[in-house]
Amino acid sequence: MEHVTPRLRRAGLFAAALAATGILVAGCASAAGTGNPSSGSAADGVEIAGVRIDIDDDARALLPEEIASAGAVNVATDAPYAPFEMFVEEGSEELTGVDVLLGQAIGAKLGIDFEFGQQGFDGIIPALQAGNFDVTMSAMTSSVERMDVLTFVDYSASGTGILTRAGNPDDIETSLDLCGKDVAVQTATSQVDLVNDTWQAECKAEGLDPIELAEFPSDSDAQLAITAGKAVASLLTKPSAGYVAKTTNDGKTFEVVEDPEAPTGYNATLNGIGVLKDDEALAEAIQAALQSLMDDGTYKRILAEFGVEGIGIDEATINGAKS
Repeated sequence: MEHVTPRLRRAGLFAAALAATGILVAGCASAAGTGNPSSGSAADGVEIAGVRIDIDDDARALLPEEIASAGAVNVATDAPYAPFEMFVEEGSEELTGVDVLLGQAIGAKLGIDFEFGQQGFDGIIPALQAGNFDVTMSAMTSSVERMDVLTFVDYSASGTGILTRAGNPDDIETSLDLCGKDVAVQTATSQVDLVNDTWQAECKAEGLDPIELAEFPSDSDAQLAITAGKAVASLLTKPSAGYVAKTTNDGKTFEVVEDPEAPTGYNATLNGIGVLKDDEALAEAIQAALQSLMDDGTYKRILAEFGVEGIGIDEATINGAKS
Protein backbone atom coordinates (compact mmCIF):
# COMPACT_ATOMS: atom_id res chain seq x y z
CA MET A 1 0.00 0.00 0.00
CA GLU A 2 1.38 3.40 -0.93
CA HIS A 3 0.11 6.85 -0.05
CA VAL A 4 -0.04 8.17 -3.62
CA THR A 5 -3.41 6.47 -3.88
CA PRO A 6 -6.11 7.69 -1.48
CA ARG A 7 -7.48 4.87 0.65
CA LEU A 8 -11.13 3.91 0.47
CA ARG A 9 -12.89 5.05 3.63
CA ARG A 10 -16.59 4.34 3.19
CA ALA A 11 -17.24 0.81 4.29
CA GLY A 12 -20.97 1.19 3.79
CA LEU A 13 -20.46 1.03 0.02
CA PHE A 14 -19.40 -2.60 0.41
CA ALA A 15 -21.99 -3.83 2.91
CA ALA A 16 -24.43 -5.20 0.35
CA ALA A 17 -21.71 -7.09 -1.47
CA LEU A 18 -20.43 -8.58 1.77
CA ALA A 19 -23.92 -9.70 2.73
CA ALA A 20 -24.22 -11.41 -0.65
CA THR A 21 -20.99 -13.33 -0.21
CA GLY A 22 -21.68 -14.10 3.43
CA ILE A 23 -18.08 -13.55 4.55
CA LEU A 24 -17.82 -12.45 8.18
CA VAL A 25 -14.74 -12.39 10.38
CA ALA A 26 -14.58 -10.97 13.87
CA GLY A 27 -11.95 -8.28 14.36
CA CYS A 28 -10.27 -10.11 17.24
CA ALA A 29 -11.64 -13.63 17.08
CA SER A 30 -11.14 -16.93 15.34
CA ALA A 31 -11.71 -17.24 11.63
CA ALA A 32 -15.09 -17.57 10.00
CA GLY A 33 -15.88 -19.42 6.83
CA THR A 34 -18.13 -18.29 4.06
CA GLY A 35 -21.50 -18.08 5.72
CA ASN A 36 -20.49 -20.66 8.31
CA PRO A 37 -18.43 -19.30 11.19
CA SER A 38 -16.32 -21.98 12.82
CA SER A 39 -16.16 -22.39 16.55
CA GLY A 40 -13.16 -22.93 18.76
CA SER A 41 -9.57 -21.84 18.24
CA ALA A 42 -7.19 -22.33 15.33
CA ALA A 43 -5.69 -25.28 17.21
CA ASP A 44 -8.95 -27.14 16.58
CA GLY A 45 -8.95 -26.41 12.84
CA VAL A 46 -11.22 -23.90 11.12
CA GLU A 47 -13.22 -23.55 7.93
CA ILE A 48 -12.44 -20.63 5.63
CA ALA A 49 -13.79 -20.05 2.11
CA GLY A 50 -15.46 -23.46 2.33
CA VAL A 51 -12.18 -25.25 3.06
CA ARG A 52 -11.31 -27.09 6.27
CA ILE A 53 -7.85 -26.01 7.44
CA ASP A 54 -5.86 -28.06 9.94
CA ILE A 55 -2.42 -27.59 11.45
CA ASP A 56 0.61 -28.08 9.23
CA ASP A 57 3.06 -29.75 11.63
CA ASP A 58 6.15 -28.73 9.64
CA ALA A 59 5.13 -25.07 9.61
CA ARG A 60 4.16 -25.09 13.29
CA ALA A 61 7.54 -26.56 14.22
CA LEU A 62 9.13 -23.32 12.96
CA LEU A 63 7.16 -21.12 15.38
CA PRO A 64 9.06 -19.45 18.21
CA GLU A 65 8.17 -21.26 21.43
CA GLU A 66 6.74 -18.18 23.12
CA ILE A 67 4.25 -17.65 20.29
CA ALA A 68 3.30 -21.32 20.09
CA SER A 69 2.66 -21.27 23.85
CA ALA A 70 0.68 -18.03 23.72
CA GLY A 71 -1.50 -19.46 20.95
CA ALA A 72 -2.01 -16.13 19.19
CA VAL A 73 -0.36 -13.17 17.51
CA ASN A 74 -1.66 -9.61 17.37
CA VAL A 75 -1.99 -8.37 13.81
CA ALA A 76 -2.07 -4.68 12.87
CA THR A 77 -4.32 -3.63 10.00
CA ASP A 78 -5.84 -0.37 8.79
CA ALA A 79 -9.44 -0.93 7.70
CA PRO A 80 -11.25 -0.17 5.52
CA TYR A 81 -9.16 -0.74 2.44
CA ALA A 82 -11.26 -2.97 0.20
CA PRO A 83 -10.83 -5.72 -0.74
CA PHE A 84 -7.92 -6.35 1.64
CA GLU A 85 -9.53 -5.32 4.93
CA MET A 86 -12.93 -3.79 5.57
CA PHE A 87 -15.74 -3.70 8.08
CA VAL A 88 -18.81 -5.85 7.52
CA GLU A 89 -20.88 -2.71 7.91
CA GLU A 90 -20.37 0.85 9.08
CA GLY A 91 -20.09 0.98 12.85
CA SER A 92 -19.27 -2.72 13.13
CA GLU A 93 -16.04 -4.13 14.56
CA GLU A 94 -16.30 -7.26 12.42
CA LEU A 95 -13.68 -7.45 9.70
CA THR A 96 -13.45 -9.28 6.43
CA GLY A 97 -11.23 -9.09 3.37
CA VAL A 98 -8.33 -10.83 1.69
CA ASP A 99 -5.84 -10.06 4.46
CA VAL A 100 -8.20 -11.07 7.25
CA LEU A 101 -9.24 -14.43 5.79
CA LEU A 102 -5.72 -15.22 4.63
CA GLY A 103 -4.28 -14.28 8.01
CA GLN A 104 -6.77 -16.52 9.79
CA ALA A 105 -5.93 -19.35 7.38
CA ILE A 106 -2.20 -18.92 8.08
CA GLY A 107 -3.00 -19.00 11.79
CA ALA A 108 -4.97 -22.22 11.32
CA LYS A 109 -2.00 -23.85 9.60
CA LEU A 110 0.20 -22.79 12.54
CA GLY A 111 -2.32 -23.75 15.21
CA ILE A 112 -2.58 -20.19 16.55
CA ASP A 113 -5.04 -17.34 16.22
CA PHE A 114 -4.31 -14.25 14.11
CA GLU A 115 -6.08 -11.56 16.14
CA PHE A 116 -6.59 -8.43 14.04
CA GLY A 117 -6.59 -4.98 15.56
CA GLN A 118 -6.99 -1.50 14.11
CA GLN A 119 -3.97 0.75 13.65
CA GLY A 120 -3.60 3.82 11.44
CA PHE A 121 -1.37 2.93 8.50
CA ASP A 122 1.35 5.47 9.26
CA GLY A 123 1.57 4.15 12.81
CA ILE A 124 1.82 0.44 12.00
CA ILE A 125 5.61 0.14 11.99
CA PRO A 126 6.02 2.21 15.19
CA ALA A 127 3.31 0.06 16.82
CA LEU A 128 5.26 -3.11 15.96
CA GLN A 129 8.44 -1.55 17.30
CA ALA A 130 6.61 -0.65 20.52
CA GLY A 131 5.52 -4.27 20.96
CA ASN A 132 1.81 -3.54 20.49
CA PHE A 133 1.59 -5.95 17.56
CA ASP A 134 3.55 -8.97 16.34
CA VAL A 135 2.56 -8.92 12.66
CA THR A 136 1.08 -6.55 10.11
CA MET A 137 -1.25 -7.51 7.27
CA SER A 138 -2.50 -4.33 5.65
CA ALA A 139 -1.76 -4.51 1.91
CA MET A 140 1.66 -3.10 2.68
CA THR A 141 4.10 -2.83 -0.22
CA SER A 142 7.22 -4.94 0.36
CA SER A 143 9.55 -2.03 -0.26
CA VAL A 144 13.30 -2.23 0.17
CA GLU A 145 13.17 0.90 2.36
CA ARG A 146 10.81 -0.78 4.83
CA MET A 147 13.15 -3.78 5.00
CA ASP A 148 15.43 -1.70 7.21
CA VAL A 149 12.89 -2.46 9.94
CA LEU A 150 10.66 -5.29 8.71
CA THR A 151 10.99 -8.74 7.18
CA PHE A 152 8.28 -9.36 4.60
CA VAL A 153 6.62 -12.61 3.66
CA ASP A 154 5.35 -11.80 0.17
CA TYR A 155 1.76 -12.93 -0.42
CA SER A 156 0.45 -11.02 -3.43
CA ALA A 157 1.42 -8.57 -6.13
CA SER A 158 -0.70 -5.70 -7.35
CA GLY A 159 -0.42 -2.88 -9.82
CA THR A 160 -2.80 -0.87 -11.97
CA GLY A 161 -5.80 -2.64 -13.45
CA ILE A 162 -8.13 -1.69 -16.29
CA LEU A 163 -11.86 -1.87 -15.56
CA THR A 164 -14.21 -1.85 -18.54
CA ARG A 165 -17.80 -2.74 -19.39
CA ALA A 166 -18.88 -6.32 -18.91
CA GLY A 167 -18.25 -8.22 -22.11
CA ASN A 168 -15.46 -5.77 -23.00
CA PRO A 169 -17.33 -4.33 -26.03
CA ASP A 170 -14.48 -1.95 -26.84
CA ASP A 171 -11.99 -4.82 -27.17
CA ILE A 172 -9.53 -3.47 -24.62
CA GLU A 173 -6.79 -6.08 -24.31
CA THR A 174 -3.70 -4.06 -23.36
CA SER A 175 -2.86 -0.53 -22.24
CA LEU A 176 -2.14 0.44 -25.86
CA ASP A 177 -5.80 -0.18 -26.69
CA LEU A 178 -6.61 2.86 -24.55
CA CYS A 179 -4.74 5.20 -26.88
CA GLY A 180 -7.13 7.70 -28.45
CA LYS A 181 -9.95 6.71 -26.09
CA ASP A 182 -11.67 8.31 -23.11
CA VAL A 183 -10.40 6.85 -19.84
CA ALA A 184 -11.53 7.73 -16.31
CA VAL A 185 -9.33 7.80 -13.21
CA GLN A 186 -9.39 9.07 -9.65
CA THR A 187 -7.39 12.26 -9.31
CA ALA A 188 -4.02 12.38 -7.51
CA THR A 189 -3.36 8.66 -7.84
CA SER A 190 -0.44 6.65 -9.16
CA GLN A 191 -2.66 5.72 -12.12
CA VAL A 192 -2.61 9.36 -13.29
CA ASP A 193 1.18 9.31 -13.15
CA LEU A 194 1.35 6.00 -15.01
CA VAL A 195 -0.68 7.40 -17.91
CA ASN A 196 1.07 10.75 -18.10
CA ASP A 197 4.62 9.53 -17.47
CA THR A 198 4.58 6.25 -19.41
CA TRP A 199 1.52 5.32 -21.41
CA GLN A 200 1.19 8.59 -23.34
CA ALA A 201 4.76 8.18 -24.59
CA GLU A 202 4.01 4.60 -25.62
CA CYS A 203 0.95 5.75 -27.56
CA LYS A 204 3.07 8.35 -29.34
CA ALA A 205 5.80 5.83 -30.14
CA GLU A 206 3.19 3.61 -31.81
CA GLY A 207 1.82 6.52 -33.84
CA LEU A 208 -1.46 6.47 -31.89
CA ASP A 209 -3.53 9.32 -30.47
CA PRO A 210 -3.03 10.09 -26.78
CA ILE A 211 -5.27 8.74 -24.06
CA GLU A 212 -8.06 11.20 -23.24
CA LEU A 213 -7.75 11.08 -19.46
CA ALA A 214 -10.58 12.42 -17.30
CA GLU A 215 -9.94 12.76 -13.56
CA PHE A 216 -12.68 12.32 -10.94
CA PRO A 217 -12.85 12.82 -7.15
CA SER A 218 -13.24 9.10 -6.44
CA ASP A 219 -12.96 5.67 -8.01
CA SER A 220 -16.74 5.29 -7.85
CA ASP A 221 -17.15 8.49 -9.87
CA ALA A 222 -14.73 7.12 -12.46
CA GLN A 223 -16.75 3.93 -12.67
CA LEU A 224 -19.94 5.92 -13.19
CA ALA A 225 -18.25 7.48 -16.23
CA ILE A 226 -18.10 3.99 -17.75
CA THR A 227 -21.76 3.19 -17.13
CA ALA A 228 -22.74 6.64 -18.42
CA GLY A 229 -20.85 6.01 -21.66
CA LYS A 230 -18.36 8.82 -21.01
CA ALA A 231 -15.36 6.49 -20.77
CA VAL A 232 -14.45 3.09 -22.18
CA ALA A 233 -12.51 2.17 -19.05
CA SER A 234 -11.30 3.32 -15.66
CA LEU A 235 -7.94 2.77 -14.01
CA LEU A 236 -7.48 1.70 -10.39
CA THR A 237 -5.49 -0.87 -8.47
CA LYS A 238 -6.03 -4.35 -9.88
CA PRO A 239 -7.37 -5.85 -6.63
CA SER A 240 -9.88 -3.02 -6.33
CA ALA A 241 -10.86 -3.51 -9.98
CA GLY A 242 -11.39 -7.23 -9.43
CA TYR A 243 -13.49 -6.63 -6.33
CA VAL A 244 -15.64 -4.01 -8.06
CA ALA A 245 -16.19 -6.29 -11.07
CA LYS A 246 -17.18 -9.22 -8.86
CA THR A 247 -19.52 -7.39 -6.49
CA THR A 248 -21.24 -4.77 -8.65
CA ASN A 249 -24.63 -5.99 -9.88
CA ASP A 250 -23.58 -9.63 -9.33
CA GLY A 251 -20.72 -9.21 -11.79
CA LYS A 252 -22.92 -8.04 -14.65
CA THR A 253 -21.67 -4.44 -14.98
CA PHE A 254 -17.88 -4.47 -15.17
CA GLU A 255 -15.02 -6.65 -16.31
CA VAL A 256 -11.29 -6.56 -15.60
CA VAL A 257 -8.92 -6.62 -18.57
CA GLU A 258 -6.48 -9.52 -18.22
CA ASP A 259 -3.29 -8.64 -20.04
CA PRO A 260 -1.01 -11.72 -20.06
CA GLU A 261 2.00 -9.39 -20.09
CA ALA A 262 0.85 -7.86 -16.78
CA PRO A 263 -0.97 -10.64 -14.89
CA THR A 264 -0.85 -8.85 -11.51
CA GLY A 265 -1.39 -5.38 -12.97
CA TYR A 266 0.82 -2.75 -14.58
CA ASN A 267 3.83 -1.60 -12.56
CA ALA A 268 2.99 -4.28 -10.00
CA THR A 269 4.75 -4.45 -6.65
CA LEU A 270 4.81 -7.21 -4.05
CA ASN A 271 2.66 -6.93 -0.93
CA GLY A 272 4.00 -8.48 2.25
CA ILE A 273 3.09 -9.74 5.69
CA GLY A 274 5.49 -7.80 7.90
CA VAL A 275 7.28 -8.76 11.11
CA LEU A 276 10.20 -7.03 12.81
CA LYS A 277 13.61 -8.00 11.46
CA ASP A 278 14.51 -9.66 14.77
CA ASP A 279 11.54 -12.04 14.36
CA GLU A 280 13.05 -14.08 11.54
CA ALA A 281 11.76 -17.38 12.95
CA LEU A 282 8.20 -16.05 12.95
CA ALA A 283 8.60 -14.90 9.35
CA GLU A 284 9.82 -18.37 8.33
CA ALA A 285 6.87 -20.03 10.06
CA ILE A 286 4.41 -17.69 8.31
CA GLN A 287 6.15 -18.34 5.00
CA ALA A 288 5.82 -22.12 5.45
CA ALA A 289 2.15 -21.84 6.41
CA LEU A 290 1.38 -19.56 3.46
CA GLN A 291 3.18 -21.88 1.05
CA SER A 292 1.11 -24.76 2.41
CA LEU A 293 -2.05 -22.77 1.64
CA MET A 294 -0.76 -22.08 -1.86
CA ASP A 295 0.06 -25.73 -2.44
CA ASP A 296 -3.32 -27.08 -1.31
CA GLY A 297 -5.38 -24.49 -3.23
CA THR A 298 -6.84 -22.64 -0.23
CA TYR A 299 -4.92 -19.48 -1.10
CA LYS A 300 -6.60 -19.23 -4.51
CA ARG A 301 -10.00 -19.97 -2.97
CA ILE A 302 -9.60 -17.01 -0.62
CA LEU A 303 -8.54 -14.68 -3.43
CA ALA A 304 -11.49 -15.87 -5.52
CA GLU A 305 -13.93 -14.92 -2.74
CA PHE A 306 -13.10 -11.29 -3.53
CA GLY A 307 -12.54 -11.57 -7.29
CA VAL A 308 -8.80 -10.93 -7.03
CA GLU A 309 -7.24 -14.14 -8.34
CA GLY A 310 -5.17 -11.89 -10.61
CA ILE A 311 -3.00 -10.67 -7.72
CA GLY A 312 -1.95 -14.19 -6.74
CA ILE A 313 1.68 -15.30 -6.78
CA ASP A 314 3.07 -18.83 -7.05
CA GLU A 315 5.57 -18.79 -4.21
CA ALA A 316 5.66 -17.32 -0.72
CA THR A 317 9.00 -15.53 -0.78
CA ILE A 318 10.76 -13.58 1.94
CA ASN A 319 11.86 -10.06 0.99
CA GLY A 320 11.34 -10.92 -2.68
CA ALA A 321 11.41 -7.24 -3.66
CA LYS A 322 15.17 -7.24 -3.07
CA SER A 323 15.73 -9.72 -5.90
